[in-house]
Amino acid sequence: MILPALSPLRRRTSVLNPRTEGIKYAGSKLRMLPHIMKMVCSLDDVYTVLDAFSGSTRVSQALYQSGRYAVTSNDIAVWSEVFATCYLQAPRREAYYRQLIDRLNALPGHEGWFTLHYAPHDDGTPDEEMRKYPFQRKNTMRLDSIRECIAEWRAAGTIDVPTERVLLASLILALDVVDSTIGHFSSYLKRWSARSYRDLTLRLPRLCYNECWPAASVCRSNVFDLHGEWDLAYLDPPYGSANVKMPSSRVRYAAYYHLWKSVVLNDQPTLFGAAGRREDSRDGISASVFEDFHMGTSGRLKAIEAIERLVQQVKARYILLSYNSSGGRVTREEIQQMLSENGTLMDVMAVDYAHHNMANMFRTRKWCCADKGHQEYLFLLRKE
Repeated sequence: MILPALSPLRRRTSVLNPRTEGIKYAGSKLRMLPHIMKMVCSLDDVYTVLDAFSGSTRVSQALYQSGRYAVTSNDIAVWSEVFATCYLQAPRREAYYRQLIDRLNALPGHEGWFTLHYAPHDDGTPDEEMRKYPFQRKNTMRLDSIRECIAEWRAAGTIDVPTERVLLASLILALDVVDSTIGHFSSYLKRWSARSYRDLTLRLPRLCYNECWPAASVCRSNVFDLHGEWDLAYLDPPYGSANVKMPSSRVRYAAYYHLWKSVVLNDQPTLFGAAGRREDSRDGISASVFEDFHMGTSGRLKAIEAIERLVQQVKARYILLSYNSSGGRVTREEIQQMLSENGTLMDVMAVDYAHHNMANMFRTRKWCCADKGHQEYLFLLRKE
């Protein structure tokens, strides 16, 4: 594959300081992007990259914007697939999407399924006596109108699948800035947030697609079922919780972002609990082995066994693994030992979120930031 050369300006703006978009997300790598890109770009023999747990797609966007890499963006979440298609594969000119968004913004709101379940009823009950909701009524009414219109356009063939996903991404981004949550949908604020009083307004997402760059692929698959070969695989598995009281079966990401799944599928699912979660987001239904902190047959946590299995199974010459010190119960020592047994550990980096200190630990051979505060680790492995 012959890739276009990058000008110094392109390299500076797109690689070292990429501009990306996304929702509020517990696993966001926004602040890690410069460090991730620096590690990837240090490898001259990398052209194809798998973002195996793409989530809000920040890393996929950054890799694609470099113009250097053929990116595969994968996540099991349907809303992540929507974002990846929007940002990496939307081929039409911006004016086409803008005129559709303008039409959606002009729709009057009405009461539908989302208003019924995710906004207070207009019955005169005082705010302090109401069940807490993620959105104010005026905005769920607009959500109902916009989502129904998108569905009608798709059913009539007025828009194709990539266009539908651009519009859905725009809708989710707009909802994300008028919510009354702390960033997820497992519980809601006791009092309305200031941003919840804003009017829901769609805008055009910051599309990245460039026909002159290597093509991007979008998958929605269990990571162990992926087929393909890549030069590098970026792995950012869900961590679960470091809280020992948290049930080890709890799948935080499926539970946290269930509402985005309902917005995308528009399937009006059965709900349960005070937060109105989807039935299929129950802890015992949508389980992730990466968040399972029971002991496995090897005498280690099942989570570290799963990471090792993935490192061994994924067909990539290099592995770049992210892990969060405050997120999971697997220790950095366990991860470092496991990786060292499966290849050559080329580089290890820690970013201290509390003090903004970064150190290259491969050179110092020690963890100078210790286990204090919130740290994110990057491990670069060359598989044998």
